[in-house]
Amino acid sequence: MEKLAALKQYFGHSAFRPGQETMVDALLSGRDAFGVMPTGAGKSVCYQLPALLLPGVTLVISPLISLMKDQVTALEQAGLPAAFLNSSQTTAAQREVLRGLKAGAYKLLYVAPERLTADSFLDMIHELELSLIVVDEAHCVSQWGQDFRPGYLDIAGFIRTLDRRPPVGAFTATATEQVRQDIVRLLELRHPAEVITGFDRPNLFFEVRQPRSKDACLLELLEKRRDQSGIVYCSTRKNVERVQELLVHNGFAAARYHAGLTDEERHRSQEDFLYDRVRIMAATNAFGMGIDKSNVNYVIHYNMPRDLESYYQEAGRAGRDGSPADCILLYAPGDVNTARFMIENSQENEKLTPEEQKRITARDFQRLNRMVGYCRTGGCLRAYLLRYFGEKAPDQCGNCGSCLGETVEEDITVQAQKILSCVVRAEKLLGYSLGRSSYIQILRGSEEKRLLEKGLDQLSTYGILQEPAARLQDYFAALESQGYLEARQEHSTVTTTPLARKVLFQGQTVRMRTRHIPEERLAAHKMQEFGPVDEALFQSLRRVRMAEARKAGVPAYAIFSDATLRAMAAARPRTEAEFLAIPGVGEVKLRRFGSLFLEEIRKSAEK
Repeated sequence: MEKLAALKQYFGHSAFRPGQETMVDALLSGRDAFGVMPTGAGKSVCYQLPALLLPGVTLVISPLISLMKDQVTALEQAGLPAAFLNSSQTTAAQREVLRGLKAGAYKLLYVAPERLTADSFLDMIHELELSLIVVDEAHCVSQWGQDFRPGYLDIAGFIRTLDRRPPVGAFTATATEQVRQDIVRLLELRHPAEVITGFDRPNLFFEVRQPRSKDACLLELLEKRRDQSGIVYCSTRKNVERVQELLVHNGFAAARYHAGLTDEERHRSQEDFLYDRVRIMAATNAFGMGIDKSNVNYVIHYNMPRDLESYYQEAGRAGRDGSPADCILLYAPGDVNTARFMIENSQENEKLTPEEQKRITARDFQRLNRMVGYCRTGGCLRAYLLRYFGEKAPDQCGNCGSCLGETVEEDITVQAQKILSCVVRAEKLLGYSLGRSSYIQILRGSEEKRLLEKGLDQLSTYGILQEPAARLQDYFAALESQGYLEARQEHSTVTTTPLARKVLFQGQTVRMRTRHIPEERLAAHKMQEFGPVDEALFQSLRRVRMAEARKAGVPAYAIFSDATLRAMAAARPRTEAEFLAIPGVGEVKLRRFGSLFLEEIRKSAEK
């Protein structure tokens, strides 16, 4: 079968997306390939299509059980024979897969990297005709990546044991130059065809908010999105528990996911979310890598992640099908202290030398500084992200909180003088610096025993700034971003810089900018960017999809993505040929579902 015909028949697309054809051609010709392509850019097609067209079995090395299951389910719905082997299966189920492999029943087999060292697996794999090896989430091989996985270091050794080395494809969504070099070197790729399509996701709207109450802000955001599916990321298990309780108490269908739960509860939560039995997943970063759910409409970070690689990967789980989606980060200065604590107390990796561990810790602090810079920048958020990953970007994207927001400036010179004076006087009294929260307590006149014992209530700045603590956090953030205060990594303290003298003694004024987005401006932008869709028909098609998904026992997005349903609602196809022309509709799905959806479109036209 010719590649374009297979692309349409099984994946429902009439043309390749940028970079896909180069990857497909390389692997079909027997050449190694390395692709860095953002989430939603179609990485999977780059190896699933060659797997279909090549004679033997394609082995896909994937980091997570959930990712394997999602991809196999989607492939089965598209008519592609695939299977996985992992610890979630019974012994009988694994034997059935092995029988199917030997009988030639599957074109793709998904496994975790740790399985590659098992003797029983090695014995089995030598009996198969391996036409292709694929390393998904390839950044996990690098200790400089955000998801280093020691098992990935065994992949190259496994490949060397094979009687015949097939072409190897490596794919990831985010990778700095250092990580890209590591992937090629550690996986021993041989002169690979390389494609870096760029990191931009135009359909994603980015925004950073610094609310006085995160809980109130979160509830307000979710109230406007009750019929949508989304993820709320938290930095700690404790926050996941609290946020999920908050959401359930306020009438939201929300599940929780973190490493402290039992395997059974994590599995149940994930299934409930994938099958749309709950709309919201409150989770730590233990949830999501490789989750193939295409109808995630928003990702909200309740806490700031430790680095931009993690943030962009987690935020990128929204809008995988190309539909408009929101990525909103709720920032508070306290998030920085939490991130510093987690870096300082992270577990050491036994495969690294003390010197390597020290370098990685220093690197993590550098990354944290860049993450904080993203939260505090007044410039285009998309440009900040793209430039971090080495791409050129215009100064404005027109689709982020900075570009669409309105800025209000206010003079905070008097408040700044009080804060800087407080920091100077407290340091002089104690002989060392304090954390931001301690300075805020002094300024607000807290009677906490610890402060009184140290005599901080005797300072002339004690109680001279009686404003809400959240407002003082805003002032501190502004003074840090403008260089009057400096946050030190050691002990998470804050101290003044030489620039502070200009404010205290030389009449320097200080201004603080706040930004908000008028709702009408955001709504008008989204309509202009993505075009009008018959919302009533779209909702009707979603109901048909859900009914079919329940009959088949698969997630709704495995039938059709939201983007495909939106295309149907806009184009209103009347014939099978017109239906087949919709992006995401292949011949297999036309046969299975075409008549149902065409009938729903016809009924809508008669109303």
